[in-house]
Amino acid sequence: MEERTIQVDLCSTKKEKPKSDQLQFGKVFTDHMFIMDYSDPLGWHDARIVPYQPITIDPSAMIFHYGQSVFEGLKAYLSPEGEAQLFRPEKNMQRLNRSNDRLCIPPIDEEFALQAIKELVALERDWIPASEGTSLYIRPFVISTEPYIGVAPSRHYKFIIILSPVGAYYAEGINPVKIAVENHYVRTVKGGTGEAKTGGNYAASLKAQEMVANTGYAQVLWLDGVEKKYIEEVGSMNVFFKINGEVVTPALNGSILEGVTRNSVIQLLKHWNIPVAERRVSMEEIYQAGKDGLLEEAFGTGTAAVISPIGQLTWNDEHLYVNDGNTGTVAKRLYDTLTGIQYGKEKDPFGWIEQVEEVSRVK
Repeated sequence: MEERTIQVDLCSTKKEKPKSDQLQFGKVFTDHMFIMDYSDPLGWHDARIVPYQPITIDPSAMIFHYGQSVFEGLKAYLSPEGEAQLFRPEKNMQRLNRSNDRLCIPPIDEEFALQAIKELVALERDWIPASEGTSLYIRPFVISTEPYIGVAPSRHYKFIIILSPVGAYYAEGINPVKIAVENHYVRTVKGGTGEAKTGGNYAASLKAQEMVANTGYAQVLWLDGVEKKYIEEVGSMNVFFKINGEVVTPALNGSILEGVTRNSVIQLLKHWNIPVAERRVSMEEIYQAGKDGLLEEAFGTGTAAVISPIGQLTWNDEHLYVNDGNTGTVAKRLYDTLTGIQYGKEKDPFGWIEQVEEVSRVK
């Protein structure tokens, strides 16, 4: 993509910013948004930052009928010096294009997409909350907009980035949650769209999660869609287990989303010389490890929560308690280290942090 400039249209009236102790996830959005259009044969064009506003598209736009869309999720953090910074944003842009490829959406120039994020965050710098554990959530997404009711890849798209200040995921510290193993519904299968970050995967997960929420569980543990034996994800997070000193996580198999936090956790564990393996993990293995006293920890990983400890697993009406329902030492260390790096409170030996101020502030 040749175009490298972003036109800026500033809003005339700014919104009142919410108090840091009143933030809810995804409820409030900043003053501006980024938009770029795609059409055949022009390609991606007309990159612009505009006041946050509704978008108008035709009722026959293909997004409404065939679900051709992808999205990403990352955050901007404030360091103790007040600098805005991003955590491994290039990994999100790489994954966005992998999702684009699976959904037959034209690729986006990853460097330019990251430039757009930085310029938008730089403009909305005052929206990044400063309280402990808060951040500015960044949601890039692509939707198909061609007005055509026909099953084929769209020839028109919009790439949009919106921002939302969010509160601390754990208001009172990280606490283990109860998880129900899902034996009936499946999230996706190999060959489907499980390794892409697309809305249909999340719509397909709602029924099972709604059912277990009504019985006191935080999320479901997804099993594979073919044999329903092997563990894949927990809720919308990747999942790890510490068994007899070794940390294991399901290997990427075509139906599991490759999480940025997952990748970071694996790198940290190797850095600490803690044994870690990516392989097939059956629910029977986890159950037996628990019964034998070898299941030491279990936790989910993702952008929103970073690390979410699991204190109880329920499978076939049997309850399996992990570490007596307490947060494990590895999970706690991972959480403290990752958040420490994200907020600039710990050294970053991996070069994961990118400063927003490295690009010129939007005028």
